[in-house]
Amino acid sequence: MSRFRRTSRRSAVLASLSCVLALLVAGCTGGSPAPESTGRQESSEHTPSPESEGLPDVVPRPSQLVDTGGDVRVSGKVSLVVDPAVVPATRDLAVRVLRAAGAEEVVVRDPGRRVEDSTLRVRLGSRWAPAMMKAYQNTELEFPSEDEEALAPESYALSIRRGQNPEIVLGGVDPAGTYYAVQTLRQLATPGRVAGVAVLDEPEMSTRGVIEGFYGSPWTHAERMDQIAFYGAVKLNSYVYAPKNDPYHRDRWRDPYPAERLRRLRDLQEEAAENHVKLTFALSPGKSICFSDPADWNALTDKLDSLYDIGVRSFSIPFDDIDYTEWNCSSDRAEYGAPSAAAAGEAQARLLNRLRREFLARHHGTMPLQTVPTEYSDTEDSPYKSALRERLDPEIELMWTGPGVIPESITVDDAASAERVWGRKTILWDNYPVNDYDATEGRLMLGPYAERQPGLGEVLEGLVINPMNQAAASKVVEISAADFAWNSSEFDEQRAWRAAAEYLAGDRFRGDEQRLTPDSETVDALMVFFDLNHAAVLPDGEPWLRPAPELRRRLDEFRKAWSGDAANRKRAVAELRGYAQSIADAPERIRKGTPEDFVADVRPWLRATDLWGDALLATLDGLSARASGDSEAASENFRRAGELADRAGSVRTEPGETRPQGPVRLADGVLDAFIRQAPDMR
Repeated sequence: MSRFRRTSRRSAVLASLSCVLALLVAGCTGGSPAPESTGRQESSEHTPSPESEGLPDVVPRPSQLVDTGGDVRVSGKVSLVVDPAVVPATRDLAVRVLRAAGAEEVVVRDPGRRVEDSTLRVRLGSRWAPAMMKAYQNTELEFPSEDEEALAPESYALSIRRGQNPEIVLGGVDPAGTYYAVQTLRQLATPGRVAGVAVLDEPEMSTRGVIEGFYGSPWTHAERMDQIAFYGAVKLNSYVYAPKNDPYHRDRWRDPYPAERLRRLRDLQEEAAENHVKLTFALSPGKSICFSDPADWNALTDKLDSLYDIGVRSFSIPFDDIDYTEWNCSSDRAEYGAPSAAAAGEAQARLLNRLRREFLARHHGTMPLQTVPTEYSDTEDSPYKSALRERLDPEIELMWTGPGVIPESITVDDAASAERVWGRKTILWDNYPVNDYDATEGRLMLGPYAERQPGLGEVLEGLVINPMNQAAASKVVEISAADFAWNSSEFDEQRAWRAAAEYLAGDRFRGDEQRLTPDSETVDALMVFFDLNHAAVLPDGEPWLRPAPELRRRLDEFRKAWSGDAANRKRAVAELRGYAQSIADAPERIRKGTPEDFVADVRPWLRATDLWGDALLATLDGLSARASGDSEAASENFRRAGELADRAGSVRTEPGETRPQGPVRLADGVLDAFIRQAPDMR
């Protein structure tokens, strides 16, 4: 996070952003700013929300987004001017975005060369290129003092302006920022045009990502490759490889990776680099390591060396989920004394400090070492925490799961307390939407990223979420978490939740040859399905996200109306029937309108939704018959609803795909309860 906080410069940025970006255009092209079209919105001291002002929706939400006076058409020949420092993958992405937006031809050229007959000029480069820097300095922006950074790493600016010479200018403070500028352009594109806006954007958290740290069936190689590409698209910059069921990560940590597994890890590293994602390789030796044994030290460093040789530059040594009340060898007792929490903390700290000093410092380009402590949750001090706080090198990054292993909420005060107890800002390892513990049997976690307090970015080093066994389905929460980690101060969980449905219904983060706008009927079907799977539970089974809130609201309204007269009852049945039909229709719409990997992940839940939707319709038929005085028809429909509900309850998760396996749970305690109680509603 930049030391020059966004809050200290917000008014200056807002007051002069339009001027900055107009001058940025001039600086990039060497000419005068393009004429402003009429109706251009003036900047103000307060950023209007995109929704309230009709501005386009971008995920993650940018720090600043303002109107520049109208959309820019994309057609015919487009000239793309690319600075030499721009990496080929970012250049190629820009070409694909422009073609998807309507360009018949994209001519890529170096600065200084002209392309005749182009309908649109696009400049892609570094904000600190000389021409851009000159334009930036000629603005009224309030810069920080010389010993502070102006913008955080990965920040970017873009301007899309129409006029006599329509032009798009994109620049980043570093290669990642330039890449993110193009990713934002992709979201601003619709067929034939791009939205006329200006953006100045920076992340709140420096580490934003996903840790594959769950138990059960690990993700496949194809799923990991897809996930990493997706992370780049939504501005997540970190992937931690730590699958508990990879034997070479944990149980057989000393053993070298077989050649084929190592090749796949190299593929992941290369994919990560192309998408500006840091791949952190985690090695978990805590179950069996002898801290004082030179052979184990050599095995550890040899293993890390093999990963360094294929390009990995970020490493983690986690000590989570181990027993630290016993030593694994007698020499550790001689070295550290009788086993205890404090002795374990000292042994772990000494090992990690030595790795930082003797391995990372001697390997060029490595990033700060990460760890997960054995006491990884809560903020209560202890002898173990005290040992790490006092002995662990301050350069080593530490992950913390919040006030609980599965926290129902996380506040700014919680994170500040964690900073005090650990003696450093922590990276939040958030165990949501992970579904690998007993209470999650049969559940998908498709709710929004919720109960995390805005402003956490000010007191955390970063955020990584632990996803579900289902990789593609995990994107629902990953999109929300990406939005939160980038700009938690302005996070809107409902907006981010719907953005996940729009992604699945339109794949708009992918761009290139695919549709740029989501299919609205598929979005609606997904929101119905998400609501049925709006659930998150504590280890004891108590929900911390209320199940199916929208369906619950509609059923509560129905019950109130049913207590009225006959006219109210008929109207209530008719109103609820529309939503019941939406439930029944949602699975087929989702099967046809969303990516195959998502459909494969949620197939059992779609099958259950088919049956539950039909059961709810049959229940309403029964209530309608009862309201009309036809008791025989009512009984028959209630019987049919019960049979459908029984069949829905017998649908099970796919063997080997989910841990723990069991019957599919969906709108648990809401839909099943209503269908069970309906025959008694008189």
